[in-house]
Amino acid sequence: MTTTTGTPPTGFDPALRRLAALVALGAIAAILDTTIVNVAVDTLGRSFGASLSTIQWVVTGYTLALSMTIPITGWVVERFGAKTMWLTALALFAAGSLLCGLAWSAPSLIAFRVLQGVGGGLLMPVGQTMIARAAGPGRMGRAMAVVAVPAMLAPVLGPVLGGVIIDHLAWRWMFFVNLPLCGLALALAAWLMPSGGDRGAAGRLDVVGLALLSPGLAALVYGCSQAGGEDGLAGPGAVAGLAGGVALMAAFTAWSLRDGERALLDLRVFRNRPFGAAVTALFFYSAASAGLTILVPLYAQMTRGADALDAGLLIAPLGVGAIITMPPAGRLTDRLGARGVALCGLALALAGMFAYTRTDAATPAWILMGALFVVGLGHGALAPSLAAASYQGLPGAVIPAATATSNIAIRTATSLGVAVLVIVLQSRLRAAPQAPVHAFSGGFWWALVIALAAVVPAALVPRRPAT
Repeated sequence: MTTTTGTPPTGFDPALRRLAALVALGAIAAILDTTIVNVAVDTLGRSFGASLSTIQWVVTGYTLALSMTIPITGWVVERFGAKTMWLTALALFAAGSLLCGLAWSAPSLIAFRVLQGVGGGLLMPVGQTMIARAAGPGRMGRAMAVVAVPAMLAPVLGPVLGGVIIDHLAWRWMFFVNLPLCGLALALAAWLMPSGGDRGAAGRLDVVGLALLSPGLAALVYGCSQAGGEDGLAGPGAVAGLAGGVALMAAFTAWSLRDGERALLDLRVFRNRPFGAAVTALFFYSAASAGLTILVPLYAQMTRGADALDAGLLIAPLGVGAIITMPPAGRLTDRLGARGVALCGLALALAGMFAYTRTDAATPAWILMGALFVVGLGHGALAPSLAAASYQGLPGAVIPAATATSNIAIRTATSLGVAVLVIVLQSRLRAAPQAPVHAFSGGFWWALVIALAAVVPAALVPRRPAT
């Protein structure tokens, strides 16, 4: 069979398959690391004799570094090339992992986690940029499904692996376990990843935009993390962080609209209907799903007496369900378009979330796991279809900035979703400390309502596949 000269490829050829697998392999370590460390905060605090307020910066510092690094993705890709930056990001993450495993105090561990976060913050958006450019519109759904696999492995393997390491090995192996994966990814990428022709006219770096956006994002993430504390939104850290973040983000928005295509992120990309609708839908859904994955382990521990490993295993069906539906969802998106696939996936996710609003302390564990399995089935259809739709109709030159913008939106939504649902839970627990089941039920209702807000923008993504 012959192909017409100049016609974009539609088959998932070996070259694209290799590139997608390499990007996914590099991302697995970075994404797994977040869920592994989350189950070890108490152990790390006892090992270093540090308070919870200090040791939680092992998690928060990593998240802050992620948020501050993402905005420069578009510029560094154009300036240095996607392959060079991806290899650099992976090397930084590997170096941070090694140093974290060798840390001698809580401050040193926090500092090395920030280095890890710089590498991790670049890995996914740079990788997505390479995939989007290589896949083209006709293969975007399948490519995004492959890239999304690491995000699904995290809730399946992260808590389990973290529990095994904490119970049977030294905590340092939580970081050392990244090194073989990073080394394999670096070796394969240097050999197999295509290079050349991926640099563009980077132009000047928008220093003013960077000075507004990165601290603004960091302040928002910090404020969200502090809002989940005992003082909630009234705490000084939460007020200062959120107020400063909102002010800086508003100033950046005004600057970006004024500077246009010369801005660090050209926010005019939201005028593209597929991008604006898809990213808005992902924003609301990401906030709801991130909050849900925080509530469920707490629910298992506080109302059912589960330990950390059992609570982590309860989350595993979400990732299993997503892995099942992601590959066919990618193929259906390329063949039929994103809207139908995304709405079907959202309907499944909403059904699973609704089941949690009806639970109590006597609800069998198989029902809880089954509901999360249904959420996972929906997530596996929703995530790659909306990710593919966000690139529909975008010129190649805009893809790096658009990728960074969507990653920033999802990262912010995740932090906000966790903070909002933790605040709701804490306020309800304070009001009725003897009825924790009812407090969690209210939190699950909030997650459902936030996810429902994704229905309208999801219905606005293109019905037909990209051409």
